[in-house]
Amino acid sequence: MGRTTGAAEASVSAEASVSAEARDRRVALDRRVAQDLRAAQGPGEQPRKTRARESPRTHGWRRVLLAILITGAVVLPLSGAARPEIPAPAPATVAAPVTAATLDQTYAANRANAAEASRMAEAHGNGERAAADRAMADPSRHFLSFDGRGPGLATEVFGDLAHADRVAVLVPGSDTSIDTYDRFRDAARALHARLIREAPQGTRTAVVAWLGYETPATVSTTVATAGRAEEAAPQLREFIRRLRALTDAAPTGSAHRKPHISLLCHSYGSVVCGRAASQLDVDDIALVGSPGTGADTAAGLRTRARVWAARGGDDWVAEVPHIKLDLLGTTVGFGTDPVSPSFGARVFAAGDGGHSDYFRPGSTSLANLTGIVLGETSEVTHG
Repeated sequence: MGRTTGAAEASVSAEASVSAEARDRRVALDRRVAQDLRAAQGPGEQPRKTRARESPRTHGWRRVLLAILITGAVVLPLSGAARPEIPAPAPATVAAPVTAATLDQTYAANRANAAEASRMAEAHGNGERAAADRAMADPSRHFLSFDGRGPGLATEVFGDLAHADRVAVLVPGSDTSIDTYDRFRDAARALHARLIREAPQGTRTAVVAWLGYETPATVSTTVATAGRAEEAAPQLREFIRRLRALTDAAPTGSAHRKPHISLLCHSYGSVVCGRAASQLDVDDIALVGSPGTGADTAAGLRTRARVWAARGGDDWVAEVPHIKLDLLGTTVGFGTDPVSPSFGARVFAAGDGGHSDYFRPGSTSLANLTGIVLGETSEVTHG
């Protein structure tokens, strides 16, 4: 018994060591790519946010993008070797479509599924994933969907979704999975807390954290292309369709209502939203920390929703070249910068925050996102 336990502990220790080494190499590569991006911008150029007109050095950008692709080719096999597949049950079977009357049953079924995923991960020797799954099984959590297989998928609700007048749906960017889910959840919780404080008397709000697609790694071949976004767009469209059916049909004791839905898209999530936009029944789309959407203009998204955009003063995504290039038969890059005048979005202030600060409590960006969700557009400060 002791010998078996010791072997298991040694295995877990070795796995942790490999994972730590992979993370260290990945951080070093990330820094190297960031340095290449800054070098490609050129020492004589002004910072991107102060230039009135961009003149991309196509040859330089090609070299940088190729560096990113090469970096991705190194990181992906390393990451795959460091994190073996973790067993988990198939998603819970729930009543379809989910309605206001079946929400509690859906939440309970997904919590039970997360608990089973935790047991399986623990038996597999992955304590980190087991702890993440176990946290999701807590009785206070409300998941519309949960899938613990692979990187994992989850859709969590904050607030009374069935009776909400204002609903915000968050779409995450790269490196978001069950293993890193807490930071995404923190963003949703911060927004929900602010909405509760700022909502006018009688206005009910809810926030949905939609991790409904497999996000790309920040430093990888996939993050510079629209492949994952193309795969995710149909799922996002279907989710919004079901969400609209659930909230529009929910009983209120008064006349039929149509809740206001805002889609808040961060980083690579804005590429997903851009691909799905033309078939989304939402009222507002806000792009924050966006590398681009694939469209040349907001009008090119072909949506009736108001399109907003913001970027923090210390967000490294400002250094990403906003171009589209054909490299080895693959389109790399996402085109026009959403905060540029030529794109035509409603640009709002995001303060001096970095790429992960848009939902930081007390931030300018969170205050403005709250105003957008509540429809108080006159209170939104412009960037």
